[in-house]
Amino acid sequence: MNEQTPIALTEGGSLSYGLPAWTYFNQELTQLEYERVILPSWQFVCHVNQLKQPGDFATLDMMRDSVVVMRGKDGELRAFSNVCRHRGAKLLDGEGSCKGRVKCPYHGWSYALDGRLVGVPSEQTFPGMKKADFGLKPVEMEIILGLVFVRLIPGGPSLALMFKDFIELVRPYRIEEMEPVNQLWTGSWNCNWKVAVDNNLENYHVPVGHPGYHRMLDNDLMGEINEHGVAVSESVLRDRLSPVWSERLYQQLAPEVLTDLPEKNRRTWLFFSMAPNIGIDIYPDSMDIFQILPKSAETCLMRFPVFSRPDARREAKLLRYLNARINRQVGHEDRDLSERVQMGLRSNGYEPGPLSDYEHAIRDFHDRLRAACPVVTLPEAPSPGSLAARNTAMLTEQAAA
Repeated sequence: MNEQTPIALTEGGSLSYGLPAWTYFNQELTQLEYERVILPSWQFVCHVNQLKQPGDFATLDMMRDSVVVMRGKDGELRAFSNVCRHRGAKLLDGEGSCKGRVKCPYHGWSYALDGRLVGVPSEQTFPGMKKADFGLKPVEMEIILGLVFVRLIPGGPSLALMFKDFIELVRPYRIEEMEPVNQLWTGSWNCNWKVAVDNNLENYHVPVGHPGYHRMLDNDLMGEINEHGVAVSESVLRDRLSPVWSERLYQQLAPEVLTDLPEKNRRTWLFFSMAPNIGIDIYPDSMDIFQILPKSAETCLMRFPVFSRPDARREAKLLRYLNARINRQVGHEDRDLSERVQMGLRSNGYEPGPLSDYEHAIRDFHDRLRAACPVVTLPEAPSPGSLAARNTAMLTEQAAA
């Protein structure tokens, strides 16, 4: 096929197809997607209950950017670019607390908890400099149900607008009361970030790919998605008990132990996805966030925090242990499946197959990618060094049409 001709998205009537294989291992495209898809989207940083005292902070490290969210002395949360205004040194790592000021580890420039530059060693050697001009760069931030998100390129819909009526599904789980269960887990998968996102967006693979889920849950394979790319599916604990002890014990205990929840919610697991790269999994006993960030053309960073409502009862701790055991296995299965897909995409002659109706959230995700990066509609990668310019030309052509 001619490189200049975008591929058809449908064939044979109603069938739709995924993205060309080259889009899953092209570094220039990964850079473009980071700029045009990741940076303009909401990205999760932390829960408000991780930042209770003035000076408490949490960071989010992405492909080229780092953001810090910090509680000021006035009790307000603020988000900043995690970069010194002097020579660009990264200021803070991970999570922790600052006593009064943020101090750059390079030259000692220091910032108040509200981002103002307040200390410059040898300040007299910077003639004419006004400290008020060199505070930390603010980043757009929004909080929903206690979850703190940032957006590096501002604009677009708010989180409240994106989630809309889905918020009412979540309220009984009292997410805003939750605390972190353990240290934030991060890891690297050997696949393009879109492969991992595609996997996270559909339940079609659950009966085969996740036999544990299939044994213990009546899984909604279709789910629902709104116009903002937020999707949800509900899975309910089966009455028929699993033959695997950990799954069976969870099925038995959750409805009996978690009496602080309505009866329906003790048995219901909610799986949300939020365009372009975030999954939010809400269980009767806890919740986790599955954040998939591009790292290179064929690797991605997984960010996986877990939270739960404070409950020191032995039975509640057991439920959280069982959940972690079950979902750790699911995580291993998802990684293996995604890395298998990445290997297969490089196979000579591979062409995208049709998408099931169960994979409608993947279609929505791919449509969003096509809108932001129309170059992905090309059957073959543009010549090296030309991809960004080609994408700009295609966007211009679309605007003029």
